[in-house]
Amino acid sequence: MSKVRIGFIGTGGISQWHARQLLELDEAEIVAISDTNPAVRDNFVSKFELQGVKQFDDYKAMLEQGGLDAVVICSPHTLHFQQAMDVLESGCHVLIEKPMTCSSEEADILIASAEKAGKLLQVSYQRHFQPEFLYIRQAIADGVIGKLTSVNATLYQEWKQGTVGSWRQNPSLSGGGMLMDSGSHIVDVLLWTTGLTPVEVKPQLHQQGAPVEIDSFTSIRFAEGAVAGLNVIGYAPCWHETFIFCGEDGGIFYDNGKITLRRLKQEPIIPELPKQTTNQDKSFIDAIMGRHEVLVPGIFAKKVVGLTEMIYQAAGYKPY
Repeated sequence: MSKVRIGFIGTGGISQWHARQLLELDEAEIVAISDTNPAVRDNFVSKFELQGVKQFDDYKAMLEQGGLDAVVICSPHTLHFQQAMDVLESGCHVLIEKPMTCSSEEADILIASAEKAGKLLQVSYQRHFQPEFLYIRQAIADGVIGKLTSVNATLYQEWKQGTVGSWRQNPSLSGGGMLMDSGSHIVDVLLWTTGLTPVEVKPQLHQQGAPVEIDSFTSIRFAEGAVAGLNVIGYAPCWHETFIFCGEDGGIFYDNGKITLRRLKQEPIIPELPKQTTNQDKSFIDAIMGRHEVLVPGIFAKKVVGLTEMIYQAAGYKPY
């Protein structure tokens, strides 16, 4: 295979990030797109000068016309599962935006279907490729701060104000609110960097007058002994993101992209970060070309789905 022929399901906001990264690769070619909104499709085509690309209202028609090796799914959350199943059935690899699915049951079926079809399933958690989080994960694994004792993960975002009237506040399409959407990245970092296994959650959720949950505060107990606070706040005036990882020998503090390593009664250290060598799209193409395994597989993304599901269930919250 000299080029991976790619189709898109959904050509709105996040799809443009994928398109930009894929068009940087000689081995990737966007050959077809589908979106129910023709104006959104036209904007995508114009922005990336893809006048020769085939356009479809219905993604199933795109899959039926053939000629694709892989599909990038950038649609509303509750549509992911069936669309990914259809993509796999058509014989294509799939790169799917977060969250992979809206339930653990769907996640299990999708993972099994990809394995049965012999096709790659990758989930688009971009932080797995970013230097700050690569450093945090490796430092924890290397015991730089000793055994983990606690984690605090917090995201503030003007999510409620910015999503009024959009599918993100429509439970039948979003599958939940801020936690299921932007919060999915925070849950991802919490689980991926630490490798911890959640066994108990105690959440507080608030919808702030919206159709979906907006603010959530959750205490988590892990099988390995650590505890965590996961605070995902969608009714805020700005974006602010922090992670604090405390261990028996020190702590790692992340504040809006800046990292500090602290030890008891010592001066703070600004660590040297690794270089970024790939991203979610390049790694997907490289996996298809057989250069390495899928770097964000469905089996991991299921853990994110599982913890989100645990929080909703413990809160007695059924988004749809």
